[in-house]
Amino acid sequence: MTYRTQLFHYHEKASHLTDFAGFQMPLWYESIVSECLAVRNGVGVFDISHMGRIFVTGPDAEKFLNYLTTNNVEALKPNHAQYTLVCNWEGGIKDDLVIMKLDGHEYLVICNAGNRQKDLSWLQTNSEGYNVNLREVSDEVAMISIQGPKAAHTVQRLLEDDLSNMVRFDCKYVEIAGSKCVLSRTGYTGEDGFEVCVLDASISNPANALKIWNMILKAGEEFGLKPCGLGARDVLRLEAGMCLYGNDITESTDPLEARLEFVVKFEKGGFIGKDAILKRKEAGIKRRRVGLRMVGRGIPREKNRILKNGEVIGTVTSGTYSPILNVGIAMGYVTAEYSDVGEKVDIEIHGKSIEAEVVSFPFYDTKLYGLKRLQ
Repeated sequence: MTYRTQLFHYHEKASHLTDFAGFQMPLWYESIVSECLAVRNGVGVFDISHMGRIFVTGPDAEKFLNYLTTNNVEALKPNHAQYTLVCNWEGGIKDDLVIMKLDGHEYLVICNAGNRQKDLSWLQTNSEGYNVNLREVSDEVAMISIQGPKAAHTVQRLLEDDLSNMVRFDCKYVEIAGSKCVLSRTGYTGEDGFEVCVLDASISNPANALKIWNMILKAGEEFGLKPCGLGARDVLRLEAGMCLYGNDITESTDPLEARLEFVVKFEKGGFIGKDAILKRKEAGIKRRRVGLRMVGRGIPREKNRILKNGEVIGTVTSGTYSPILNVGIAMGYVTAEYSDVGEKVDIEIHGKSIEAEVVSFPFYDTKLYGLKRLQ
């Protein structure tokens, strides 16, 4: 069965559609390259309504989510969000999430599109003994992402609230065009950005989502805003060194080899997967996720083999051409001894071994692009 988001009627007229996680989604509107450059240099807008949204409420909501996830939910203050992981009992990554704390007992969990049902089932299965309520609202709530150095200027035109006090990973309730929304300063591009959950925009009655989408297009005109598809989203997140679930992280991947240990808080107490991850840590990390920048000419792709002196040492999990670097880049896993920045390896592309170098994330110069660029 193929699903459609609340904004499908706009996409079918304006974009080249593709199937992703069972949804008909825009792959590109104008072109992948122009959409990437719009986000890096100005602002772009994405429909991310295919992602999952689950409200978790009740007296035990904090305790429950702290047990289910690797980051420290107890450290979250109201109107703040955090990036985190859900692991299985063996320490493998079931999904990566964003959790927003909206007030003392109300949390909004954002999960990946392909994991909607899996995550909901996992939460339901492990909720026994906790006084919590789980409400899956993905089909009733649209989600739109505005990303780029001009994102704040664009979003400010939609609100009476002053955005200058909102910092990265803040979130709060706002009203846009008469619709109650959750606004968060989050994103998946490496750039500054905001994500808007339109709470009264269902699949069957998407008018409010379409109205706010068109308002965003208008508000960003001055800054060269472009609607952006999944093609640009994938390139941008890879340039920023961000993982794609199902490619770069899976249930066969643990947080340590994925270099996501910064969201694993062992000191907080017990959580699902903790003991297994600690055992893996004690045994020593056998492979590591790395960034790879092509030295020779070629564009790496998923499943390309990574070689050292002709021997296979790993596999590419994501690969593409970077418009801002004008070179092929990739993410993949290699044997730990070859994971240091500066290591020279080869990537097998169309049967030929082409030289690449292990580099740090993000791939781009942070003085020119991304959140840390000089103002």
